[in-house]
Amino acid sequence: MMTECIPRQLHFAKLGRRKVTASFDGGHLTSDGGGVLLRETDRRLGLLDRLARCFTDHRDPDRVEHSVRDLIAQRVFAQALGYEDLNDHDALRSDPLLAMLVGKGDVTGADRRRRRDRGKPLAAAASLNRLELSRPEDAPAHRYKRIAADHAKLDELLWDLFLEAHDLPPERIVLDLDATDDPLHGKQEGRFFHGYYRYYCYLPLYVFCGDHLLLCRLRTAATDPGAGVAGELVPLIARIRSAWPDTEIVLRADSGFARDQTMAWCEGEGAYYVFGLSRNPRLQKMLAKALQKSRRRHLATGMPSRRYRQLRYRTLDSWSRSRRVVGKAEWIGKPNPRFVVTNLPRSQIGRQDLYEKLYCPRGDMENRIKEMQLGLFADRTSAATLAANQLRLYFSGFAYVLLSGLRRLGLEGTGDGRLQAGGLRLKFLKVAARIRITHRRIWLSLPSAYPWRKEFARMAARLARLPAHHMAPG
Repeated sequence: MMTECIPRQLHFAKLGRRKVTASFDGGHLTSDGGGVLLRETDRRLGLLDRLARCFTDHRDPDRVEHSVRDLIAQRVFAQALGYEDLNDHDALRSDPLLAMLVGKGDVTGADRRRRRDRGKPLAAAASLNRLELSRPEDAPAHRYKRIAADHAKLDELLWDLFLEAHDLPPERIVLDLDATDDPLHGKQEGRFFHGYYRYYCYLPLYVFCGDHLLLCRLRTAATDPGAGVAGELVPLIARIRSAWPDTEIVLRADSGFARDQTMAWCEGEGAYYVFGLSRNPRLQKMLAKALQKSRRRHLATGMPSRRYRQLRYRTLDSWSRSRRVVGKAEWIGKPNPRFVVTNLPRSQIGRQDLYEKLYCPRGDMENRIKEMQLGLFADRTSAATLAANQLRLYFSGFAYVLLSGLRRLGLEGTGDGRLQAGGLRLKFLKVAARIRITHRRIWLSLPSAYPWRKEFARMAARLARLPAHHMAPG
């Protein structure tokens, strides 16, 4: 029978005449040395302190070892560093580097109350799981799940962080809306079989403005992608306008969001929109002459040919009014007509610029969603309830905000300023370090052979020069 003991030395193949051995005697080492940059970013944003204020703690203060802020910081920092599952925290709870990021004074866990917890400064996976499963209506009286999240406050924090990222109100902002699939593999609440994706999934809604996350709403796939969007936008637009009353707001999305309710709401609220519009026989007939001209040019030159036409269009029964539509008559060896609908006046933007310069850049939002789903694990929605999975989505969202803040504050204007979450983590966060702890100081010894030392030092210096965020009491 094999034993599970760890040998004192591990032996590997020789290198020439030299023996190669290894042993677990390196002391406090980490592969996340770049996490100190995230800590400095949070110091500037004040993210985690304010995030903790979005939760109500009903626990007995005399029995609490991990504050709400500690639990949330542990979860968000770990996700930013690439640890996607709660189970990871049963090993991570012994990590002094993560304990330092969280703000634990006892980074080695030597002073924990219970003997079994000593040497483990952070919370176990079970404690974090209780945080996710707590519900506001049950938390005051529940025996274990006693920390309740306020989803409205979490949304407001995303908006406040977006507004604070701008020194001056911009003349125009473009809000990108999109929905994506979140595959499910269990019996989660709200699961639904989606005919397009052909599996059970959620259909979360995202709103971004450039790199800034403004909304991440988990929804059942039983709904239309554009359903209820106007209701989600009401408080968001109101918050932006209260801070920037003169800023022009444009909504941009694909054809799944070209719904009369949303467009009529924009028209009533003085907001602009440019949405993709699904082609149909009526629209294609209106574009037929232009498409034939593009075909003839393509046959003559052998090159793709496109031209744009201005249309007035109203559906037979689903739209309340006629609207401006721009059609792209493109021939690329075959017909490729495309349409967008907008309430932007022709005098403000022409048909070609509307399509190419305003509508087409919406594709960059796909990269932001990929960062959320692949880089920040927003698709790890395996909890039983929709509310718990929504809270997981929020944690992924705030981990994204933290990484985006590091990118903006530490790398703006450099060649690395467009790194996505995975690349940013691999290049600047996953750095080996030896940790030495004394009474007065925590030393991080980073590898001499680290290839991006200059860039790392430059980021650290830029972050150190920025003032810390000071949160109002309350």
